[in-house]
Amino acid sequence: MIDSHTHLELCEPPDSELVAAAVAVGVQRILTVGIDGASCRAALAAAEDFPQVYAAIGRHPNAAKGFDDADLAELHALAEHERCLAIGETGLDFYREGAPRADQQRAFAAQIELARETRKPLVIHSRAAESETLAQLAAEADGVQVIMHCFSMPERLTECLARGYAISFAGNVTYKSASDLSEAAKLVPEDRLLVETDAPFLTPQAVRKQRNQPAFVAHTVAFLAELRGVRTEELGATVQRNAASLLGW
Repeated sequence: MIDSHTHLELCEPPDSELVAAAVAVGVQRILTVGIDGASCRAALAAAEDFPQVYAAIGRHPNAAKGFDDADLAELHALAEHERCLAIGETGLDFYREGAPRADQQRAFAAQIELARETRKPLVIHSRAAESETLAQLAAEADGVQVIMHCFSMPERLTECLARGYAISFAGNVTYKSASDLSEAAKLVPEDRLLVETDAPFLTPQAVRKQRNQPAFVAHTVAFLAELRGVRTEELGATVQRNAASLLGW
């Protein structure tokens, strides 16, 4: 199994405990994701410390206020690290709007271009901005490999698949209230499917009272396997193969 998107620095136990717990349940690779300069550096440090961990570096839309050339230069430098395998998470978030929309769009555009220049996949965050996110990707991301992190727009699944995007499901797909997501998860082609925790957020239903961590991706894998009518081991191998193809780890 793999966890294609987590935030180790935001989780409560030390990284060593988080990684050990994940390995104990069969998680072989973890992508920890930066959302600003400090968390990107923490992600790269974790990737240096643990052979199972790799990093994505980016500027989250809620951290994009005032995004300028200096911020982009920092991302360029971080992206050169050998343990950085993806750019993001980036995108648009009009739910909280922690940054002005123009700043979010500017940071998003810059990271799309960075992904193109570095030939690394682009990890997308989109909340309450589905049409705007997809429109900017359509206009600017041709030829870029796109991962729709924590997929949350089931009504646009056909469009995302037609564009060749990878679709990553987090623990919220297991919630009883998320029947639209679970229906979408049945339809994703085998070679486009990824699984993540987005820890410490979105704990799977089976352990929902606990704070999320990479080891809990096993619950989401088991849920999706039953949903899709395959063995858990088979789905775990599928997402591991897909992640390896996208990220090159």
